[in-house]
Amino acid sequence: QVPLVESGGGLVQAGGSLRLSCAASGRTFNSYAMGWFRQAPGKEREFVAAISWSGDTYYADSVKGRFTISRVNAKNTVYLQMNSLKPEDTAVYYCAAGWVVSGVTMNAKYWGQGTQVTVSS
Repeated sequence: QVPLVESGGGLVQAGGSLRLSCAASGRTFNSYAMGWFRQAPGKEREFVAAISWSGDTYYADSVKGRFTISRVNAKNTVYLQMNSLKPEDTAVYYCAAGWVVSGVTMNAKYWGQGTQVTVSS
């Protein structure tokens, strides 16, 4: 099991911003694409964004233009900057390590424990 540790969730008003962080072990970070998924109550887990080792990025249509994924390889950390948040963005957000699939989703091999993001209207 390779640890992925998320941080940065919380409660924010609609229109606000949050930044999530995910710290990974060196071996995980150097071997895989990194990404974020989310799961709202009563819904299936869904892909949000991913970034390859070289920095290519991929986003779900629902977050394009509002969320930005980035990574700092020297710190083994991936970030998700979330702007213009909406109530429908409320979910548990999970960090993942794996492979990008067809440029539209990610096959995750490792998961973090999740961090709650709540957007109030």
